[in-house]
Amino acid sequence: MEDSYQNRTAFIKGAKDIAKEVKRQASKKVGRSVDRMSDEYSKRSYNRFEEDDDDDHPMQGSQDGGYYRSDSQAANDDDGGHSDSTEGHDEDDEIYEGEYQGIPRADSGKGDLAGGPGSITAGAQQFRDIGVSEAERRKDQEELAQQYETILQECGHGKFQWSLYFVLGLALMADGVEIFVVGFVLPSAEKDMCLSEPSKSMLGLIVYFGMMVGAFLWGAMADRIGRRQSLIISLSINSIFSFFSSFVQGYSTFLFCRLLSGVGIGGSIPIVFSYYSEFLSQEKRGEHLSWLCMFWMIGGIYASAMAWAIIPHYGWSFQMGSAYQFHSWRVFVLVCAFPSVAAIAALNAMPESPRFYLENGKHDEGWMILKQVHDTNMRAKGYPERVFTVTTIKTVKQIDELVDIGIDTPVWHRYRLKIMSLSQQIRNNILACFSPEYKRTTFMLMAVWFSMSFSYYGLTVWFPDMIKYIQKQEYESRTKTFTKERVEHVTFNFTLENQVHREGHYFNDKFLNLKMKSMVFEDSVFEECYFEDITSTHTFFRNCTFIASLFYNTDLFKYRFVNCKLINSTFLHNKEGCMLDFSDDFNNAYMIYFVNFLGTLAVLPGNIVSALLMDKIGRLRMLAGSSVISCVSCFFLMFGNSESGMIALLCLFGGISIASWNALDVITVELYPSDKRTTAFGFLNALCKLAAVLGISIFQSLVGITKAVPILFAAGALAAGSFLATKLPETRGQVLQ
Repeated sequence: MEDSYQNRTAFIKGAKDIAKEVKRQASKKVGRSVDRMSDEYSKRSYNRFEEDDDDDHPMQGSQDGGYYRSDSQAANDDDGGHSDSTEGHDEDDEIYEGEYQGIPRADSGKGDLAGGPGSITAGAQQFRDIGVSEAERRKDQEELAQQYETILQECGHGKFQWSLYFVLGLALMADGVEIFVVGFVLPSAEKDMCLSEPSKSMLGLIVYFGMMVGAFLWGAMADRIGRRQSLIISLSINSIFSFFSSFVQGYSTFLFCRLLSGVGIGGSIPIVFSYYSEFLSQEKRGEHLSWLCMFWMIGGIYASAMAWAIIPHYGWSFQMGSAYQFHSWRVFVLVCAFPSVAAIAALNAMPESPRFYLENGKHDEGWMILKQVHDTNMRAKGYPERVFTVTTIKTVKQIDELVDIGIDTPVWHRYRLKIMSLSQQIRNNILACFSPEYKRTTFMLMAVWFSMSFSYYGLTVWFPDMIKYIQKQEYESRTKTFTKERVEHVTFNFTLENQVHREGHYFNDKFLNLKMKSMVFEDSVFEECYFEDITSTHTFFRNCTFIASLFYNTDLFKYRFVNCKLINSTFLHNKEGCMLDFSDDFNNAYMIYFVNFLGTLAVLPGNIVSALLMDKIGRLRMLAGSSVISCVSCFFLMFGNSESGMIALLCLFGGISIASWNALDVITVELYPSDKRTTAFGFLNALCKLAAVLGISIFQSLVGITKAVPILFAAGALAAGSFLATKLPETRGQVLQ
């Protein structure tokens, strides 16, 4: 009995010493709360052993004798079989090192190991707690949204946001450049690669297909691995394949590189707007997201200016025989990768979105970034002494999906499991956008995005094609026609252009070092004629007969001879590939580069107006109002019968419709919670690119046939979009979910 008493007395003393040590170590971090915890710890330990001293054998059903052990253990274990190393240790009173920072403490789960007595109960409880966990998570998100807005108010708007503005602006600029690259290089690339009409159409659309895939992929990834990391990866893919596309020679490899380049840049818009919005407070969000849209315009201006400055300078090129050619349009493709490369370099100096960290339970990382935002802004405003007063931030309860891969699992199998887990999480996020809570919003936004994209991209491509058609009609009106001419012993060494020769007879004539542009010979006879060093564009021989004629070093390939007879005629050393013809580069530059430059610059007033009014009149009024005005402006297209008239209407439509796009970007960001924001935005942007492909294909097929159908299509789509936009909820004045 005395031994037992001495053991208990020694244990009590040891417990008190441990409690004092815990108190001394923890008080440095948590202060008074730990003092109370340590005192309670000592008190409970002392009371337990005082009760053991009065009653060495507690009753089986006692409520007081089992603090460290179960009641059954307290009743059956008289001598206390615990080692000194474990006695006095209460896991419930253990101090969590990150508790003072507000990080939620995870349950240890000890005692419910696999195969243990609590494992079956835990498994059943897991299914019952799914609904409760989701409810808790939703509540945490609502609390975080309110607190996050308050923190952003304290951080203020200043140097940090403006620095991030220019960095993300470069990424958005790269997206604007990508849209215009193929359109600008196509007139040169089609000659360099001998492209047929179907090939040219596919090259024009392939970028949109790539961007459609990229928007969906990177938007979903950004909600799982982070905004900054996803944006850097996507821009890196864009930069790498843009670089490769400037050097590859074949059409198929060029097409493949432009496809992957589009996949990379497709993540730019969904991630950039979501990323930037999470650093903006409520009263600044609409305005500054609209200012950010200006970089898409700057990207278009940059592409137009570089194309005009580089592509017509055909001297900026080199070639190795006829197998490898590097012409000026390839230099332009290389230069267009610069904004993407600059954005990657600048992003390495920027932090991840703190909202993303907090949504994923990473309190410390989120807190440090918000402190960085606060300190950067305060120093820039001249208040370096101001302290970031936030000590604890709400984090969202995490629902982990753990997979036991074991230590002996092959590396490839581990990565396979990780990829499968990530794919499942992305799939769940996409399905969540169609859950009852967001289903109506998602379908309404799908309709608005589709209608606006169908009309906008369809018309913006239709305008230049209509200008080309008008120019072609004017050019053809100046065509000279010659009938039944007979030419003998004449040497042609000058340019032949825009002529039609019918039923002519050419005997012993020489065609030397000349260019044939838009020349047509029909039902004519060439006898003992000599063709040397001929470069031709849009030149054809139809139903002609060639007798004892020689072709040396020409590009008059078989497809230029339609239903022709070649009698004792010889082709020697035909030119390989397609030779570039720059005879009309000035006109092409004016039509393509200058027109697109004006059309892009015309959106500047719309950008300014939308930025200034977005937070004053609201997102819905801006979206619906701009769509209605754009719809009305479509009917003015009926009066565009000249080149200058079509350019003016293009500028008018672009300047009005840009406000709709700005409002749509802002409202899409604000309608979804942070853990689904880039996923939803990416999905809607992918749908936008699909609508663009349909609009471009349909509108291009109607060029030169009718004006009424494209106008009615565009006006009807815009009218439907403006009506559906009024059914969306207004997000002005709301905290970011």
